[in-house]
Amino acid sequence: MLRLFAKTTGEAGRNRIADDSRRLTLSAIHKYELILKCLSLQVTYITPLLMKDPPSNLRQIHVEYPPELNPALFQCPLIWSNPLDPHWMILKLIDEIPNPAYTSDLSSNNMPPFSIKQRLEELWTQIKVSYYQRAFQSITESLYEEVFVTASKKRGINLPPLEEVKYNASFVLSNSHVSLGEPIRLPQNYIPIAGYHIDSEPKSLPKDLQKIMDGAKEGVIYFSLGSNVKSKDMPGNMTRELLETFSKFQQTVIWKFEESLPDLPENVHIVQWAPQQSILAHPNCILFITHGGLLSITETVHFGVPIIGIPVFADQFVNVDVAVSRGFARRVYLSYDIAKYLKEAIHEVLGNSSYRERVKYLSLVYHDRPVPPAKEMVHWVEHTVKTRGAPHLRSRALSTPWYQKMYLDLAALIVLITLASYISIKFILTNVIQLIIQKEKFD
Repeated sequence: MLRLFAKTTGEAGRNRIADDSRRLTLSAIHKYELILKCLSLQVTYITPLLMKDPPSNLRQIHVEYPPELNPALFQCPLIWSNPLDPHWMILKLIDEIPNPAYTSDLSSNNMPPFSIKQRLEELWTQIKVSYYQRAFQSITESLYEEVFVTASKKRGINLPPLEEVKYNASFVLSNSHVSLGEPIRLPQNYIPIAGYHIDSEPKSLPKDLQKIMDGAKEGVIYFSLGSNVKSKDMPGNMTRELLETFSKFQQTVIWKFEESLPDLPENVHIVQWAPQQSILAHPNCILFITHGGLLSITETVHFGVPIIGIPVFADQFVNVDVAVSRGFARRVYLSYDIAKYLKEAIHEVLGNSSYRERVKYLSLVYHDRPVPPAKEMVHWVEHTVKTRGAPHLRSRALSTPWYQKMYLDLAALIVLITLASYISIKFILTNVIQLIIQKEKFD
């Protein structure tokens, strides 16, 4: 998350707070040991406070956190940073949970409009994850009270409860834009800034790459699996089959490959490092074969280049599926016979003009903003500082009880009025009838 600080302390004060936090956290942090021991996964724990005799599946990395990393303790505004499209878990921190009947979970491959089955899946996901969050809430609150509240009292500051702090953010800066995902209702303090990392003017290509791309009369196919997955780790037969496949195309292929390869086809060029934005910005780049990371998807829409997505892990599967649903991408599964399917996908994307037309349209939508995303991000950060947390942007949904949102209090009032009216009318009618009967007997 991104945090802004309204005031600072002296060096001596920072050291005292660091010592307080270190001493207090030593006891609180061991509460996680039981959870870690129950996990079958290897866990990497980056911390300023190393555990003694940690579980065998725990790898510890010691790092000194600056003590300023606590906005509540230092009475400063808080800005959430969301790396994904808007989803219910981030929106509930500043507004309210969106309806699962038409909004996907961050890990869901469902695309609206949903079928009945998909709507049930989205609803169940919200219920299940909310239950898990509540199950761990007591542990989180205990750590907050033991570490931060105690340390703040030593500084003469009374911290509010964790539930209040958690929902006290000024707004969310989100790496998203409607051109990249689904249109969704957003509160005033949710700021989409997708593309903020892209240079307004692409840097010049290295001379060798510039010459290659300028001379590519049939266009350039750029192939990169990102920084986490290395093309050099592919089995040798996969690499050979891909090179053979690329050799059959008239287009020039630039492949980000982390080591040299012998006997390359004439139209294939290997680069161990690729200036991706500059390559995509070149007018001769006609296709991007990508792993489907969100930044890569953003860049391909920014520069208007269709893609073939080969997702590997995490959000890449969802990102590629969204791109396919938006009409500017084809998906190919990473497999030992990927060369065959990649060949078919390349023919499809290059031979069907709808992919390029669609991405050009979305690029128009993406660029049609009042100001560039980087400038907008700076504006809202400065606005938060000037207005001391931008309280005027906060949604009333956060302070409105759930029963009022569902009008249960009104429903209860209607039921009470109806019941009271029924009892009153029944009482009156009963007494009137009894009076009439008594009168008839008297007569």
